[in-house]
Amino acid sequence: MKKIFNKIIGWFGYKLVEKKLIKNNRIISKGSYLNIFNILEFIFSSKNVQTVVQIGSNDGKRFDQLNLFLKKYKTRAILVEPVKEYFNKLKLNYNNHKNIIFENIAISSDSKKIFLYTVDLNYLSKYDEHIPGVTSFNKNHLLKHGVKNQHIIKLEVDCSTIKQLLKKYHFETLDLLFIDTEGYEGVIVNNFLNDCDLNTIIIFEYIHLDDKVFENLIEQLKNKKYNFFSVEENLVCFPKNHIILS
Repeated sequence: MKKIFNKIIGWFGYKLVEKKLIKNNRIISKGSYLNIFNILEFIFSSKNVQTVVQIGSNDGKRFDQLNLFLKKYKTRAILVEPVKEYFNKLKLNYNNHKNIIFENIAISSDSKKIFLYTVDLNYLSKYDEHIPGVTSFNKNHLLKHGVKNQHIIKLEVDCSTIKQLLKKYHFETLDLLFIDTEGYEGVIVNNFLNDCDLNTIIIFEYIHLDDKVFENLIEQLKNKKYNFFSVEENLVCFPKNHIILS
């Protein structure tokens, strides 16, 4: 019966994940020395991080790993958030920090307008604190997180490629690319590796990626001579010849 149920779920684009596995992994991450906070501390304290791009910044506060470091080290950074309500909060949370550039767009494979799905603000109080962060190009992503169909709204947003974004602000180098886009990370990282010949540390959430997309991305990272390892549902990727690893 379970196999039949799994097959039916698969037809609709869903996949069952063992909840205990996810929960246990998060417990380990909280108690482990190898976590995103310590990795970022290591990267920033090396004094070799001068430029950062964060894609999927949300409000710059909730579950945000970079906020502390961008403020502490005054690193020049571009923060990208497509949802206007969260974008406005993002700017407030970095008020008076002149090192920060804000972009109210989505990063995509081209510069055409695109639709995003997010939770209607009128219904956010019905959900836990993770739900504001599940905005996605894929409506099913929100449904899988338990958001009711009638609580989802569709937003048309402006887009840019990662290459266009870097060119706009004259980022000729990029030291850290940090991505959390609820399933679209694979496209962004792939485009970055193909279009931007930069010696950049890349950190991105991978748990929502399609298996095939992730498999192809791993091969791409190998071809581009990256070392990588997983931490707290993220993949941390260092170029093999990066100065921090020297």
